[in-house]
Amino acid sequence: MKRLSSSKRVVNNVVKGEIEWELRPGGMLVQKRNVGDASSGPMIKIKVSHGSYHHDITVAAQSTFGDLKKVLAQETGLEPKEQRLLFQGKEKDDEECLHMVGVKDMSKVVLLEDPASKERKLEEMKGNQSVVKACEEVAKVRAEVDKLSVKVVALEAIVRGGTKVAEKEFLVLTELLMVQLLQLDTIEADGEAKVQRRVEVRRVQGLVDTLDNLKARNSSPFSSSCNAVSVNTKWEAFESGVGSLTAPVPLPSSTRITQDWEVFD
Repeated sequence: MKRLSSSKRVVNNVVKGEIEWELRPGGMLVQKRNVGDASSGPMIKIKVSHGSYHHDITVAAQSTFGDLKKVLAQETGLEPKEQRLLFQGKEKDDEECLHMVGVKDMSKVVLLEDPASKERKLEEMKGNQSVVKACEEVAKVRAEVDKLSVKVVALEAIVRGGTKVAEKEFLVLTELLMVQLLQLDTIEADGEAKVQRRVEVRRVQGLVDTLDNLKARNSSPFSSSCNAVSVNTKWEAFESGVGSLTAPVPLPSSTRITQDWEVFD
């Protein structure tokens, strides 16, 4: 009965907020440690080895390994979830207290980066390097397309001005643009590089379309006054009100065609 009343008293204390308890690894019930309690207790210096680097970390003696990871995150740049802490050759959980496993002033702790996290960072680094390389390749193509774009604009001004241009001018520019389009197709790109490549592909396609339209306009028989043909039709009214078309007399070399219509009652 006394034990039951004691347990009841502990529960009542927890409810009232007089004493808070927590369950430690192994099933030990101890008084819950507040952040203020740890910082107000004795401080210890821990030597943490991280590869070729060494860190002297000062923490409260009653801190947990999770608390130590938070401090190390500021020193190493590794997030707590990316850290593995070893003491006396054994990895420690975040909930374990330093003083309960024997960590004292000037004790040595080994910090290892989580293998999965390390592999993920390597993959990200490789990915970033490939993106940078792809962006550089796209930039080279962009520079060439810029030069060709200037020539297309100049050619467009000439054609729209009414001056006839040799057909090979359109063919050469089109071939040069297609070479750049093929170059873009060989670039393996992801992320931002992929977006830049898509923009350049559309740009090259737009320039090729412009050249096709200019070529058609340049070769059109109605593009200049010397090739224009004048067609006139003459109508003649008769009393019947019905229109009749009389076949025109063949003109061997004339550029003027006359069609006579008659209207009958």
